[in-house]
Amino acid sequence: MRLSPAMFLLPAVLPAAVSPKATDLGVEILGLPLTNSVVTTWIIGLLIILGVRLAVGTPKLVPGKGQSVVEGLAVGLRDTLEPIVGKRMIGKTFPILCGFFVFILLMNWSGLLPGVGTLKFAQAAAPGDGHAATWIDLIRPANSDLNTTLALSVLSFGFWTYFVLRYAGIKVLAHDLFGNKADKREIGLVMWLLLSFIFLAVGGIEVVSILFRLISLSFRLYGNVFGGENLIHALGGIAPVVIPAVAAMLEVLVGLIQAFVFTLLSAVYIGLICNHEGGHDDEHAH
Repeated sequence: MRLSPAMFLLPAVLPAAVSPKATDLGVEILGLPLTNSVVTTWIIGLLIILGVRLAVGTPKLVPGKGQSVVEGLAVGLRDTLEPIVGKRMIGKTFPILCGFFVFILLMNWSGLLPGVGTLKFAQAAAPGDGHAATWIDLIRPANSDLNTTLALSVLSFGFWTYFVLRYAGIKVLAHDLFGNKADKREIGLVMWLLLSFIFLAVGGIEVVSILFRLISLSFRLYGNVFGGENLIHALGGIAPVVIPAVAAMLEVLVGLIQAFVFTLLSAVYIGLICNHEGGHDDEHAH
């Protein structure tokens, strides 16, 4: 299969299911294929940059309407996350967490934008293939592609690793995972030693749980967005206007919840370790 030189756009006439994987658009950048999910991600990123620049412009001490709205949303999200990651970590983690929330939210809602899933181009069959040209989505909901949600999960895991090692330290992490939390003076040496083996076993399970976050975060987000997009397409075949509109309103709520869940879980993972006393900042303070 190859792209037709006479490639053109056309609104989709009939509803079709969303493909479980992104489509190669036939273009390579630095040796990597360009997919329709990547195109949507670039568009969302550009919209965030332009939206903030147009709303805020040059930040002022006396904010205008646009700056007040952006600051109000940021303050509300910060106040929600601060009890989770702690006062010591909120300033360090908030830019990352806020970026996750805004980016994921807009990508979740991207499937509701005009043209997403309806703008298509013709992909012609190779000479002698015997197959007719096929229509392929030019842009698609970014988070309905598992590659996108997996990349977000890898980023979340990478930031968790950095913040934990930088601001808590390897000793705090090791004690949190494998350390004996019982008081030796209260339970006695023999019981304390027996509990140490239990805590070691539980620590091994916790390590598996931490690694499994890459799967749980990515599949939770992917499953909800991908399922919602296919639901809207399927309902479009029953009643092209009314039912899909109701489903789209539901997807607005689901997109908001899933963006908040991803951000909240990322904050919880950081706060579980970095809220412990004995981190590097505490040592410097003394």
